[in-house]
Amino acid sequence: MPARWSESARHPLVMVGNAVFTALILLAITGGILFVMAKQRFEAPGPLEQDKIVNIPPRLGIRDIADLLVREGVIDSPWTFVMSALLAKTHDELRFGEYQFPRQASLHDVINTIIDGKVVQHQITIPEGLTSEQIVQRLLETDILSGSIKEIPREGSMLPESYRYPRGALREQVIQRMQQAQARVVQEIWDRRMPDLPLRTPQQLVVLASIVEKETGRPDERTRIAAVFINRLKQHMKLQSDPTIIYGLVGGKGTLGRPILKSEIEQHTPYNTYVIEGLPPGPISNPGRAALEAVANPARTKELYFVADGTGGHAFSETLEQHQRNVARLRALEQGLRDGTAPAAAQPASPIAGPVRAAPVRPLLQPPPTAPR
Repeated sequence: MPARWSESARHPLVMVGNAVFTALILLAITGGILFVMAKQRFEAPGPLEQDKIVNIPPRLGIRDIADLLVREGVIDSPWTFVMSALLAKTHDELRFGEYQFPRQASLHDVINTIIDGKVVQHQITIPEGLTSEQIVQRLLETDILSGSIKEIPREGSMLPESYRYPRGALREQVIQRMQQAQARVVQEIWDRRMPDLPLRTPQQLVVLASIVEKETGRPDERTRIAAVFINRLKQHMKLQSDPTIIYGLVGGKGTLGRPILKSEIEQHTPYNTYVIEGLPPGPISNPGRAALEAVANPARTKELYFVADGTGGHAFSETLEQHQRNVARLRALEQGLRDGTAPAAAQPASPIAGPVRAAPVRPLLQPPPTAPR
């Protein structure tokens, strides 16, 4: 005969305890199964077929964010996103911004991306040689940035470079960063300058670099162009740079839109280096690092003149006689282009302008006979 249960085993409290214990075991097993299933769902590849950028506006609630992600195809269930964020206690850490979600991003990846604030960084590139007014115009035209600009920054105070910003960054912040970068770079280069430069202050370095920046866009010519102007300063010769005429006429507008007139060459402005002695009172553009480096450490030459060579570069010379021969070759090339008899290699390039010049180069002016152009 089977053994009978003891009276204690049949006690109501024991039976209730056994039932509770069994229920707890079942709940633990069920919870474990659900946890494993939820974890698998949480880390499973998402529905995105390719990388996608989604902009989450400010002040959206967790359900609104979930619905937006479903509409954009980033996730397939809003409730799964909501429950996952609530269970992980991260619902209060979701940040607005522009996010890039990779192909098949899991729910775990999506939530972490938003929590970490890994917003998309857009590159904003400012070319060398623009005036402050032109830079401000570019910043106002891009829809990546927000906010107004109170006033046009001082000429030459911003460093042209590539900067990365999230969508919605303030334009004033971009300008402040460019100014801080320029101040830092100018000081670094000034501290490493050639000791015998005829420049007394970092500001004068910026002024001359702004002229060099407008004279050529070729890296291999910058130090030679800088050397010509440095040599002329040492010999107390007028710089006679075309871009200074233009800046004196139009200021921050940057371009004249037509050739320089002879009367404008002789017209007195504070910036016209055909008229004034030495450097103009301020920069005529915002020079880049390379132009600043070229002025701080120019080529060791005795050259005093340069003229366009018809291929986008310049021909340099130490004497007026050599310069006049270079001018004669340019004139012959100009005539050949007009007649259609110029060499094929010279056809694509302007015979009288470098790659960033805003106005035709006058290879020689009479008077004076010492013109570098």
